[in-house]
Amino acid sequence: MKKSLIALAVLASFAGGATAQSSVTAFGVVDMAYRYIDNSGTKVHTLGNDGLTSSRLGFRGVEDLGGGLKAGFWLESGVTPDTGGIAANGKFWHRRATVSLEGGFGEVRLGRDFTPTYTAVVSFDPFGDTGPGGFSKMISTLGGTLTTQGRADNLVQYFLPKNLGGFYGSAAAAPSEGAANVGTKYVGGRVGYAAGGLDVTGAYGTTDANLAGDKYKLASVSAAYNFGFLKLVGSYSKSKFLTVEEDLILLGASVPVGNGLIRASVVRADLDGGAAAPLRDADDSTLAAIGYVHNLSKRTALYTTYTQINNKGLQRFTVAATPALAFGGKSRAFDVGVRHMF
Repeated sequence: MKKSLIALAVLASFAGGATAQSSVTAFGVVDMAYRYIDNSGTKVHTLGNDGLTSSRLGFRGVEDLGGGLKAGFWLESGVTPDTGGIAANGKFWHRRATVSLEGGFGEVRLGRDFTPTYTAVVSFDPFGDTGPGGFSKMISTLGGTLTTQGRADNLVQYFLPKNLGGFYGSAAAAPSEGAANVGTKYVGGRVGYAAGGLDVTGAYGTTDANLAGDKYKLASVSAAYNFGFLKLVGSYSKSKFLTVEEDLILLGASVPVGNGLIRASVVRADLDGGAAAPLRDADDSTLAAIGYVHNLSKRTALYTTYTQINNKGLQRFTVAATPALAFGGKSRAFDVGVRHMF
């Protein structure tokens, strides 16, 4: 009887230890703003979302398996607090849904997540590709079908270990899982170096963008240097699909001011080529954005942003999908908002 009690006590101690080595965290962001939009002279006043940080609700957890090995999960859904809805695009956990194993070998992560080619540029955008000033408003699919510009489904990713003296990198692949899923088959990778105030990275990826399996190709190089009183960033991306190309140049800066941060960027999109007239050579566009963030605490911030996009030719990049914008038109937005994180 005594031996049985001792055995039960030992098992209970192991179970308690395993529980102590696991953790689950609930987190989220609520971000809303008054937003004024002017597309080719048509003006709209809205209560918008995601001016500073994308609104979201998520759960993440990690379990220490011993021997330096950890298991983790991450489930994250976008929300639209102005209407109480879910920004799911048909997927509840559309922002991220992953499970992973991490150890001295690095990390293997499975599921829906950011692609390496997107991470390689968004990390250098002063606006974090959120709100009217986000750089991805200037990305063209070049006539192809794509669902991998930011995130991709069915990703198998590998991340290098974090102790490589500043070097980092990742590689990812996603199968198409059937011919009907055009625009989902992705292969890409990223490598970089960060030390002190310097951060440089390069990335390359392809997506099967039509039924024939023709590749949408994207390559980029990005760099940043943080002087403390000023952070400068720059990025150059080149995408190509069939005979059409887009060169995308991003230059930006952020300046800490007391409890606040001034942010500014200029993004230039230059399209070339095409199979038939009119060619895309005249379809150029420039985005300019400036904003200020004032931190009331570590979790709460007030912000404002002004963005203007000037289009030429048949280009019509916009700060917002509505109202409709004419070809070669001008799109502007101004917002004032509040963001709270938990």
